[in-house]
Amino acid sequence: MHYLLNDDQQMIVDICRQIVDEKVKPVRAELDEKKEFPWDAIKEIARSDLSRLFIAEEYEGMGTGIFEICLATEELSRGDLSVATSFAASGLGLIPINIAGSDEQKKKYLPQLASGEKLAAFGLTEAEAGSDVGGIRTTAVKDGDHYVINGTKQWITNGGEAEIYTIFAMTNPEKGARGASVFIVEKGTPGFEFGKQEDKLGIRASATRELIFTDCRVPAENLLGREGMGFLIAMKTFDESRPAVGAQAVGVAQGALEEALEYSKVRKQFGSAISSFQAIQHMLADMATSVEAARALVYHTAKVIDSGAKDASRLSAMSKVFASDMAMKVTTDAVQILAGYGYMKEYPVEKMMRDAKITQIYEGTNQIQRNIIALDLIKKGVL
Repeated sequence: MHYLLNDDQQMIVDICRQIVDEKVKPVRAELDEKKEFPWDAIKEIARSDLSRLFIAEEYEGMGTGIFEICLATEELSRGDLSVATSFAASGLGLIPINIAGSDEQKKKYLPQLASGEKLAAFGLTEAEAGSDVGGIRTTAVKDGDHYVINGTKQWITNGGEAEIYTIFAMTNPEKGARGASVFIVEKGTPGFEFGKQEDKLGIRASATRELIFTDCRVPAENLLGREGMGFLIAMKTFDESRPAVGAQAVGVAQGALEEALEYSKVRKQFGSAISSFQAIQHMLADMATSVEAARALVYHTAKVIDSGAKDASRLSAMSKVFASDMAMKVTTDAVQILAGYGYMKEYPVEKMMRDAKITQIYEGTNQIQRNIIALDLIKKGVL
């Protein structure tokens, strides 16, 4: 469908599509098999200035909005969710700097991220703390003009590959979630090490590692905002980032739909292409309708956020939960249409199905998203 994109927005889509077709699709199966970080694609994304989408013009970015980020993320996800996740996770890692960073912090870090010279990562999740920010056990204790960080972060996307990390730690554990703060920690800081690279079901080419902090001394000037702002920064970050997860889901579902449609035209049974069978036609129709509905919700949410709306939590959660549930259904149906071939690694839809699952889990499970939606409904009513 036509979404009335302006010339700049259409250019973003076209550039991403070219990168996907030329640099991603030919190697995605190999990268998945080897669990190899897609550096070539990430560098091509940086050369195309797509890393600048997340950052304001005064810090060498493009000053675009969430909508443009969703356009890029969707197109990259159409080719390989691992590449899109690595790209989007860097944006996630820098959002706290956008939200709470001082001008000095932004001038120091954002130009490096805008150029793609360095990647960022977002360090919140722990073994017993993901959606529950108050469950964080990593601590940051003030010691003169430094904070000393101790603890372990788990399942951190871009872990080990990123150079700049936004790390959530408790500066006042007695206050629970209200005692969390956020720090910028650079790779190579003494006391900051990486654990194992996880062996995942999907998005296998994206890096997922533990972050281990042992008496890691971070300059006090690396505190984002003030002590105790961590929970607020995390929630504001997720409000901005969840539509991009929805865009990831739309992209991987679109890719699966395209594969299923093309296969249905060439696969013959009983002397006819299976696309002539009404059962297959109905599956394709439902898949296409679901993708388009999710895309419309994601785009609408992004535009609401870009308009400056103060509270987009409900809509942001809706876009994430609806699109990711859709992606799981559409990719599973794509495997079904390809039947035995769909179950084989020779065809990309089995990978797309494996990849799609994570969109229902990361940046807040879909069960948590439903909690957010329901509580907002109860508090404010139907808008």
